[in-house]
Formats: sequence, structure tokens, C-alpha cells
Amino acid sequence: MTIVAAYLYRDGQRVREISIDEKVDCARDTSEFVWIGLADPSPEELRTLQRTYDLHPLAVEDALKAGQLPKIDIYGDQLFVVAMTAHLENDVIAYGETAMFVGRGHIISVRSGSARSHSDLRQMLEAAPTHLQQGVDYVLHAILDYIVDGYLPMVETIEDEVLAMEQRTIDHFLGREEITRIFTLRRELIRFQRVLVPMGEVAAKCVRTDLPCIDSDARPYFNDVLDHVRRVRTMVDDLREVLTSVFEFSNLLEQQRTGAITRQLAAWAAILAVPTAVAGIYGMNFEHMPELKTEYGYFVVLAVIMTACVTLYIRFKRAKWL
Repeated sequence: MTIVAAYLYRDGQRVREISIDEKVDCARDTSEFVWIGLADPSPEELRTLQRTYDLHPLAVEDALKAGQLPKIDIYGDQLFVVAMTAHLENDVIAYGETAMFVGRGHIISVRSGSARSHSDLRQMLEAAPTHLQQGVDYVLHAILDYIVDGYLPMVETIEDEVLAMEQRTIDHFLGREEITRIFTLRRELIRFQRVLVPMGEVAAKCVRTDLPCIDSDARPYFNDVLDHVRRVRTMVDDLREVLTSVFEFSNLLEQQRTGAITRQLAAWAAILAVPTAVAGIYGMNFEHMPELKTEYGYFVVLAVIMTACVTLYIRFKRAKWL
């Protein structure tokens, strides 16, 4: 069943359950309204709601289509708001969509692919009915705030992973899997930023624009949602910089370690070049070569070789090549 909840509220209290094809007259005051919550509804159910609450057909079509970016549209005296949910699924960010139809006497939320239901939110608001008795604009704020607050645990989980990866970088080379993970996280965060920007614009419009169904007294509440979006955006920007730094730092460490190994090999090659050169000269089979008949020539050559090798070793050791 796609209809999660459908109730009539009056003065902050739940009055009764309603059906989606029941038109309730809520013209008495703003404290009386209908709140309907649906999850992955069928086209027939949305068409029924369209007829019952005079929803705009373009808004209904957008609610049926997946992949809408966050936005806010005005259709006469009604609002159509789209927000995107985000959660971690198999170490990647999975997205859902929540479309909201807001009128003077109704608010209809349609969830598609969202992992978090609004049941906890509804129970929380019903337990403290101060906001509920204010009307649909306060419910709209509560839903947007609930969605944006869901971003923070996800970003904090990614942050913990990135900081752990940063610590591991200091201790050893990054493997292929870890480098792949860095680029995967950067790609996921870039995609998430494309969601945060329009989400911030939605909250900003609710704060600064004169919109139907949103009273001026409710605008400061949406400013809180905007602040939360900005906070998450700042965290995402910082995470992208840390990921870039981790990769660059790992690259620098690898170059440094490779350079140290190269210097060691060069130093040992230079030391070994001395006996190789001497042995190569006296390994030539010319008949008339100097010092071939010297009595202590062998020992002198060994002493010269040893002296040269020790001298080179000391020089390379002082230069920190060995």
C-alpha cells in the first residue's frame, strides 16, 4: 500500500483518517489542514489526488517522473516543492526524491526511492503540536529540515573514512583499491554538491520570496534549513580538499621514497664502479702493461680500491644517500 498516512488535523491535533478521494473543506483557518503521505504511489493514485485537490497537471507529471532536481514552483495559490534525500548504500551515495504539493488546506508528500520515512517526523510533530497548529507552511519546513538533517550523518560517515585514509597514507603507500576509493568518493561528493546547490536555492526562496501558502512569520524557520544546507556544503567542500590532499600527499611520499631508493642505488653503483673499473683495466690481455711485474702491486691495487670505496661510502653517508 503506497498510502503511508492520510489525516485531518485541527488545532495541532489529529482529528481523523481520510481517504485520498475525500475532499475536506479546510477553509475555516490555517490550523485545519490535511496531511497525506505517500511512498512510490501509482499514477492512478496521483490522478485521484489531482482531481480531489485540484493539483496542477505539470506538477503531477514531475512527481511521477524520477530524477527531478530540488526546486520550487508556483501554480496559482499552490506550491510544488521537490527535495532530494541522500543516504549511503554499499559505500556510495544513493538518492531519493520527495515531492510536496502545498495548498492552503493541504500538504501532500510523495516519496520516491527515499530510505527514510516521515513516520518519525509525523509522530514528533503530533507529540508537540505547536507547529502543527500553525498550518501547512510549518509542516513544509519540518519536512525540508528533516530531509536536510539526514545529510549530516552520511557526510560524517564519509568524513571518518577520509580521515582514516589520511592517517593510513602517512604509514604506507596507497594501494590501487584505496586510490580507486579516493576517486570514487570525489565523484560522489561532486554529484552530491549538485544536489546541495538547488536545495539551498529552495530554502532561500522560502526565506526571501513572497510565496503562497507560506506566511511571513514562518520564513525565519526556513532560514534554519538554509543554514543547515550551507553547513553541509562547507563540510563537502572540505572533504573534497582533504581527498585531493591525501592523493597529492601520497604521491609526494611515493616520489620521495622512490627518490631515496634511486639515490641509494646510484651511490652503491658509484662505489662498485671503482673496483669494476680497476678490474676491467687489468683484465685486458695486453702483453706489455705497466706494473704487471710489481711485487706488491696486487695488494696496492686492493688498498687503493678499498680506500676509494670507503671514501665514497663516507661521502654518500654524510650526504644521506645511504
